[in-house]
Amino acid sequence: MKLRVLSSLIVALAATTIATGPAYAAEAPSAASTATPTTAASAAQQTTSAAPNIEPQLSARVAAAGKIRVNVLSKTRADMPDAAASGQVVRQLSRFPLTTLHVDQAGLDRLSKLPSVVSVSEDKPARPSLAESIPLIGADKTRAAGKTGSGSVVAVLDTGVAVNHPFLKDRVLEEACFSTIDDEYSASSLCPDGTIAQEGPGSADTDQGPCAVVALGCAHGTHVAGIAVGDGTGVTGAPPAGVAPDAEVVAIQVFTKFNSESVCGAGAAPCVASFTSDQVAGLEKVLELKEEGVPLVAANLSLGEGLYSAACDGDLRKTVIDSLRAAGVATVIAAGNSGYGAAVAAPACVSSAITVGATTDQDGVAAFSNRGALLDLFAPGVSIVSSVPGGKWADMSGTSMAAPHVTGALAVLRQAMPDATLDQLEAALKTTGKAITYSGVTTPRIQVDAAVLGKSPNPGAWPIPHFENMTNTTIPDHGTVTSSIPVTGLLGSAPATTEVYVDIMHTWRGELKIDLIAPDGKVYPLQANDPNDSGDILHETYQVNASASPANGTWKLRVQDVEWLDTGYIDGWWIRLPCFGNWDDTTIPDPGVAQSSIVLDWINGNAPTRTRVHVEINHTWRGDLKLDLVAPDGKVYALRAADAKDGTDNIDESYWVNASASVANGTWKLRAEDLAKGDTGFINGWTLTL
Repeated sequence: MKLRVLSSLIVALAATTIATGPAYAAEAPSAASTATPTTAASAAQQTTSAAPNIEPQLSARVAAAGKIRVNVLSKTRADMPDAAASGQVVRQLSRFPLTTLHVDQAGLDRLSKLPSVVSVSEDKPARPSLAESIPLIGADKTRAAGKTGSGSVVAVLDTGVAVNHPFLKDRVLEEACFSTIDDEYSASSLCPDGTIAQEGPGSADTDQGPCAVVALGCAHGTHVAGIAVGDGTGVTGAPPAGVAPDAEVVAIQVFTKFNSESVCGAGAAPCVASFTSDQVAGLEKVLELKEEGVPLVAANLSLGEGLYSAACDGDLRKTVIDSLRAAGVATVIAAGNSGYGAAVAAPACVSSAITVGATTDQDGVAAFSNRGALLDLFAPGVSIVSSVPGGKWADMSGTSMAAPHVTGALAVLRQAMPDATLDQLEAALKTTGKAITYSGVTTPRIQVDAAVLGKSPNPGAWPIPHFENMTNTTIPDHGTVTSSIPVTGLLGSAPATTEVYVDIMHTWRGELKIDLIAPDGKVYPLQANDPNDSGDILHETYQVNASASPANGTWKLRVQDVEWLDTGYIDGWWIRLPCFGNWDDTTIPDPGVAQSSIVLDWINGNAPTRTRVHVEINHTWRGDLKLDLVAPDGKVYALRAADAKDGTDNIDESYWVNASASVANGTWKLRAEDLAKGDTGFINGWTLTL
């Protein structure tokens, strides 16, 4: 009989920043919640007496709780006292017409009738959205070129920062804390002095005050800051650097300690979460510093809750996000970690924010990452090593880790392009990024060296084919289930380096036997069951040689539960078939030699014994042409000999070579040599399948 140890689940969750929100956070927004809002600036000029926009379900929440926290946006600051009379005031901002209240049903009814009120929404607590990534995005190259974010400042609104950590020491420029005290929510301040607002040195330092208790989980902000601006020069055991190691940081604590299981989850209290009102106060502080002359370029928010498939421009935070953008400060927000295929969390759904999803080191979409049309950029977010309090290091995964890669990249771009607008900086990241295609959507993964130095990592390249199924599939107790992915548009056999990523939740994962079934029915074992493995979560990438099977067709993940008593589900999986291509036209001299290149940078070891090269060439006498594949180490693999009698016009052929004597990573070249004068043509494109 297996023993159930609750602490094992808690430890597993603590090892990553992938976190679920409070129980009510998954509620889908209504149509009203995605309507275009009235900003504070425009509201001040309104002359109509339109009824306030009341967030759906507020009455039901008040009825259930008796009294709740709400954020009331008034038309002008002069209208704030009218709103304040509807309940107990717990916060008022210094520049935006926002009042946070405790209200009962009578107070909510009064607010709903005030013509001076623009909107009323619940003040919800949101959880954090929890050395290979820097070279992957080219930030090591920008650092070597002297583009390190010098002269720029980024703000990290999070759980505070360990200001004396050697990875960040002497570069925390300003500190502030906005943290709630609310007995009705079992909420207490994380500000070191115990108040709801503290500014100045030490106010966001996680090594002081309540956050100094390691078990509380305030490491998140220090980890995020290290990714954006860490500098490991001369620091033993440190990563070489974050993205912008010479940029400075404004550290703003916007989280609160909760002792409530309704926020933290069963058995998980205490925990930290952030009220919307504290986030707005923190963003307001960023705007204040920018107007005082601090050269801020980005504010990072690695937090969120909810599910939004359309822009949530009615969100309370949009007003200050818009104001920051107008001042030249991007608000960079983690997309969330619920694995939604076509939705993101709030406030990432705000259209004027930069929304960031997470990829793996192999440029697959991280299974936990929210994604879809609202996503602006991808960045690495799996097993990222960065700073944590106590002068230590840890690896964490989540869209939380992806967002600060973008925040740091903006600091580097600002140094490189001091006169560019924020729109131009964002466009530089989007237009030079590596295309990641999934479920009919393409989103760029940032490539900082290409954006800053103009060096594309793989000119003319096409994205690695990536196919996924992120639909939850229940695994029967002592039974078998399959989840399918149709693959189309590829040529010939599957690669020898086919990658499969599996995300499974199960109360005893060692019961599971996992196989990949190819379109021709061949079975490729991925993982055997292990009765001693009592873990609850499986996030695993497997590489299989599937070259004996066709690439096109329906691939299946088969999961068999070989024991009784435990249950779970496939959270999602994807398959990547690394067929690389270059479809830039390349003229072939008459006579002469032409070469077209493909750069590989993530496949381990040597090329496979069955490496496939598919070539498309337009030429008026193809018999003039001799074709070779040139490996990164210079070895030449003959593909096609010239044949003076072959007067056909074009080549559309696949060739198989044993390239196992050459390393996979590096620059591969298709070499086309025209041996006779009189006919012309060009390489239309080619693919390399490993």
